[in-house]
Amino acid sequence: MILFPAIDLKEGRCVRLVQGDMAQAKVFNDDPADQAATFERQGFSWLHVVDLDGAFAGAPRNAAAVEAILARVKMPVQLGGGVREMRTLEGWIEKGVSRVIIGTAAVRDPAFVREAARRHPGKIAVGIDAKDGRVAVEGWAQTSSMTAEDLGRRFEDAGVAAIIYTDIARDGILKGLNIEMTLALANAVRIPVIASGGLASMADVDRLLEPDCAVLAGAITGRALYDGRIDPAEALAAIARSQGTATP
Repeated sequence: MILFPAIDLKEGRCVRLVQGDMAQAKVFNDDPADQAATFERQGFSWLHVVDLDGAFAGAPRNAAAVEAILARVKMPVQLGGGVREMRTLEGWIEKGVSRVIIGTAAVRDPAFVREAARRHPGKIAVGIDAKDGRVAVEGWAQTSSMTAEDLGRRFEDAGVAAIIYTDIARDGILKGLNIEMTLALANAVRIPVIASGGLASMADVDRLLEPDCAVLAGAITGRALYDGRIDPAEALAAIARSQGTATP
């Protein structure tokens, strides 16, 4: 179980949205690289970054902020938002991104995902963002007719490293993860699934450490960290204890 702190980028700043609504963006840090360094000092082992402007535009819009993060921290970074073509994807890998997340293009151009995973084993993830059980695309602005499980199964044999599953209805509102839907997806595919959207408290962290959630590869937390609802040291210690890796 890996706990990923999230940095969402809008106009070069670190923000959090409510249910993907760009009009409801709250700025938490004007310096995303500084925020990334804080997360690294707190002991997190991975960082989750999203170029929100890029997700809507279909191409990177916060490259300078992402590059500053990559230059500042040593922990691996997974990045999504606006990755619709191979040139963009490979550009990020060359700059040091450890895992690139493909969202909209996974629905529109599955062959792109397969080719990317073939060229870059272990470095490609699929972002599945669901709204009322259906996959949303274009920065969550549009809803497709495809279910999350259908999309996940599409890449079973593609060599995808992970699926990041987000319940849009819960994202940014601190109502707790949609464990039922996330586990349904994780049990339907062999690809590791990372939960996202709504993680709100230590109770949610504890829920993720229960036996039925052992199928999950991790979870992403954003607003709860910024608001102080989750204490990083407490959360990471709980995860370490559950895995038998806590230091004496």
